[in-house]
Amino acid sequence: MAFRNGNHRLGVAAKQVAESASTLTRLEVELAQLELKQKAMTFGVGAGIGATAAVLGLFGFGFLLATAAAALALVVDWWIALLIVTGVLFLVAGIAGVIAAGRLREATPPVPEQAIEEAKLTTEAIKR
Repeated sequence: MAFRNGNHRLGVAAKQVAESASTLTRLEVELAQLELKQKAMTFGVGAGIGATAAVLGLFGFGFLLATAAAALALVVDWWIALLIVTGVLFLVAGIAGVIAAGRLREATPPVPEQAIEEAKLTTEAIKR
């Protein structure tokens, strides 16, 4: 009779462990969702501010190029001044494009790092 009672307790304990593992898994999924939402919101705000900065920078850069062309036009004909400024602009754009491509290749996709780490720790704890 004592052996049967021990098996019953073992069954109850196994059921509790399974329920706890299920709860932990559900909580880890919720954590991953919350983490991704937070990253998406932060990314959206950063992208909006970055877009504003890019537009303003583009206007500023346009005026800078116009100034450079006007300054060169004092020394050479207008069309040559514009051609020189255009060539420099394409050169800088090409260099920036190569650098950007390299950085984008290095970038990792956004993943819920904290949730993955928690899941690994939970898996290790359950295995023990």
